[in-house]
Amino acid sequence: MLARLDALTERVAALEAAAAEPPTGSADRFVPSSDAETFWALEGLKEHYGIGALLYTGALRLPEGTPVEWQLAADADALLAEDWAPFAEHLGALGHPVRLSLLREILRGTDTAAELGALEGMGTSGQIYHHLRQLVAAGWLRTVGRGHYEVPAMRVVPLLTVLFAARP
Repeated sequence: MLARLDALTERVAALEAAAAEPPTGSADRFVPSSDAETFWALEGLKEHYGIGALLYTGALRLPEGTPVEWQLAADADALLAEDWAPFAEHLGALGHPVRLSLLREILRGTDTAAELGALEGMGTSGQIYHHLRQLVAAGWLRTVGRGHYEVPAMRVVPLLTVLFAARP
C-alpha cells in the first residue's frame, strides 16, 4: 500500500511539473507573465484592465522626424464576438507585396505617385495608381495633395504592429 502511495505521489508531481511548462515547440507563444520587469507592459495592462484585454501601443519617429504615438485597448471577448468580415477589406489591402512596398516607401518619405513610380519593382503608373486607390479606400493611406500621399498618423502604429505580428 505504501509503495502505491509513493508511486501515486510521484505521478502527481510529474503531472504538476508538466502542467507548469509550455507545450513543446511553443515556448515563444506561451510565456509566463510572473516577471514584472520583463513583462512590464503586460503587467500594466492586467492592472488597468484585468484579464481579457488586448493592447497595442507604440512610440516612434518617422524618417523625416515626425513623432507618432499610439495606444489602443480592446476587450478580447467583445472582439471575439464581433463580425470579422468587415476587417477583410482593410487586411486584404495589405495582401499585396507592391502595396506593402508603397506603404514602406511613403513612410520613408517618398510621397508622390511619380516618385513611387520611379522606384524599381513598383510596376506601371496605372498599376501604382490602382494600388494607391486600394490603400486609400482601406484607410491605410490618404491623399494630402494632388499626387501626394501619407499614412495617417493613427494608422502608422497599427500598420507596424500588423507587420510585426506577421513576421515569420
